[in-house]
Amino acid sequence: MPDRTLVEFLADRPVRGVSGSFTIASVCHRLRDYGVGALVVMEARRLVGIITERDIAVRVVAGHRDPLVTLVREVMTRDPQTIAAEASLADAHRLMIAGGFRHLPVLRGDHVVGVVSLRDIPAVGGQSRSEAVQAPALG
Repeated sequence: MPDRTLVEFLADRPVRGVSGSFTIASVCHRLRDYGVGALVVMEARRLVGIITERDIAVRVVAGHRDPLVTLVREVMTRDPQTIAAEASLADAHRLMIAGGFRHLPVLRGDHVVGVVSLRDIPAVGGQSRSEAVQAPALG
């Protein structure tokens, strides 16, 4: 797993994204239809943000905003951390754990080639990477 590059890992996956003018309701439909937890936000072919399930939960639902009229640009994570396409899966995993996020746009130069999710990282010892690094339950 550590030697595999992100560009190799993402080779057969299309880039899923939206513009900042999409509504959150339309994003939710795309997340469901694509079976993903995040979409890159592009303006003029440039990465400007990422919209995640967490952004929607915290900034829209918990913020009592209407998903039918709230626009992506209002609640997205702006200028997200990115990683080079030539980096390894292990590099992506370390960066996501250190940064406390689950989705990481992958770039070749300025061009988005995909998004890697923490749950995409191959299993280690029978657990997914996200299960292996979960915080202990409180209580």
